[in-house]
Amino acid sequence: MAKLPIVKIGDPVLQVRAQEVPKITKKIAKLIDDMIETMYEANGVGLAAPQVGVSQRIIVVDPGEGPVALVNPVIQSAQGEDIDVEGCLSIPERWVYVKRATEIEVTGLNEKGKPVRIMAEGYFARALQHEIDHLDGILMLDRSLGEASVEELEEAEEQEPSESLELQVGEGE
Repeated sequence: MAKLPIVKIGDPVLQVRAQEVPKITKKIAKLIDDMIETMYEANGVGLAAPQVGVSQRIIVVDPGEGPVALVNPVIQSAQGEDIDVEGCLSIPERWVYVKRATEIEVTGLNEKGKPVRIMAEGYFARALQHEIDHLDGILMLDRSLGEASVEELEEAEEQEPSESLELQVGEGE
């Protein structure tokens, strides 16, 4: 595995819709492994392929229960709303308030090419939405409701809600 360079705000790859992945190949599987390693090395919760300069629809997220990789993820439904502080590995040292759905259903493929459906809420739902936004060329600054201070960030981290994850792997879901 290799740590990949994280591209920063201003790089054009962060501003365009990423391409669908037609097939999970060994190269894609290695990219996913490298993205997970890069996310952990950078102390991130999630990472999208455009953030490492690859315009493909791949995300990795670890809400605290181990990494989840999704290829060609699609938000099927979203409910509720919450405003909270977000940061981004591609926008260092900035935190903003962003409104997100509190519960989402996401479908896609796992790293082995099997269809998956994820029901997520709270922090995990927020992280998935943030990373899927990257696949559409949307940055947290595009959704910003205002800047947050370091003190507000620390307070938000102390009150981080518990997240819920239901992962289903199946045929043709």
